[in-house]
Amino acid sequence: MGFQQALSGLDAATSQLDTIGNNIANANTVGFKASTAQFADVFAASLNGSGGDQNGIGTKVSAITQQFSQGNITASNNSLDMAINGQGFFRMSQNGSISYSRDGQFELDKNGNLVNAQGLQLTGYQADTSGNIVTATPVPLNIPTANLSPSATANAVIGLNLDSTTTAPTGATFNPSDPTTFNNSTSLTIYDSLGNSHVATLYFSKDSTVPAAISTATPTASTAWSTYLTIDGNAVPSAGTAIGSLGFNASGSLVYPPATSSLKTGQLQIPITLTNGATSPQQVTLDFSSSSQYGAPFGVNQLTQDGFTSGQLSGFSTSPSGVIQGRYSNGQTKNLGQIVLANFTAPQGLNPLGNSQWAETTSSGPALVGAAATGSLGAIQSGAVESSNVDLTSELVNMITAQRDYQANAQAIKTEDQIQQTLVNLR
Repeated sequence: MGFQQALSGLDAATSQLDTIGNNIANANTVGFKASTAQFADVFAASLNGSGGDQNGIGTKVSAITQQFSQGNITASNNSLDMAINGQGFFRMSQNGSISYSRDGQFELDKNGNLVNAQGLQLTGYQADTSGNIVTATPVPLNIPTANLSPSATANAVIGLNLDSTTTAPTGATFNPSDPTTFNNSTSLTIYDSLGNSHVATLYFSKDSTVPAAISTATPTASTAWSTYLTIDGNAVPSAGTAIGSLGFNASGSLVYPPATSSLKTGQLQIPITLTNGATSPQQVTLDFSSSSQYGAPFGVNQLTQDGFTSGQLSGFSTSPSGVIQGRYSNGQTKNLGQIVLANFTAPQGLNPLGNSQWAETTSSGPALVGAAATGSLGAIQSGAVESSNVDLTSELVNMITAQRDYQANAQAIKTEDQIQQTLVNLR
């Protein structure tokens, strides 16, 4: 029996050394999870039942378990590198075959797919053309590299203060080239449906009296300003014609134009005629609702519009929830997709496939798939990778222990051999 017991000890120590060696070899493998050899004693079956004086017949490796503890997160120079801070696995696909990984070193292939070094595709929720995440069945993520389509200006917000102490201009008919025909002006850039930019200039001319149409519609209006518009120097709708009026009450608050079924108080909707092939007329809503008339110099507090020209994809960023956002050369951003993560009730039951990949098994339970940073799933850190969780100091100490176990079992075989030789030499 002594030979069998010691031999089982040698086998167990060898398995432990193999496990430790594999851990050490992968100390620098991104996303690697260390394993531990677990042992169990072995007893022979007895017809008389188990007794307290029964000798064991050695040991065996009962399991080699993986330790899914968090590895250190280190920054990288690749914006497509990602680390999971917490529980979960990246969900990878290769021709429909699903595997799972903690290795977040990704890149774009020639077709715009997010892939790892082995060509497996990262899966998630794709975004539609408007940048809305479509939370359906996870699919391989594809990053469109086409130019971002332009968007025509539909709304502009103009927040300003018109000086209540200003007197009406002396000029008779408004003329943008004659500063005596208006009091103040300001400009902003708007865009047409082709992404072409146009300079929109607004002119404000204080009325000497409140027009009857304004006082009838809004009796509280005590002061009125005629508002004119030019696009690239051309008057809208025609030379000398105002696009509307702004009326203020005695407190300096804007009260005209009044609200309608489609517009709020202080909004003017202007049709702009274009002759460059873009959509015409282009309807633009000018929102003056945040404007005021106080006894202070003219000043512009807000000047924004919602249009933009086309842009080229210039970079990516990934949020903790896994949303991949593209940055474009025109200053715009757009959601391109969202990475999903998967978690398991018993991750130790996963089947290791190599290349930092695992496969689902009946022992692991089914994958629980969802967006990052939700439920039990960890958050994604962009521009970083998760290092191996191998503790080299512990592994080297374990190696010394396994070596001593091996030497002790080898000594047991040597001792058993000496005893057997003694018996053979008896006469």
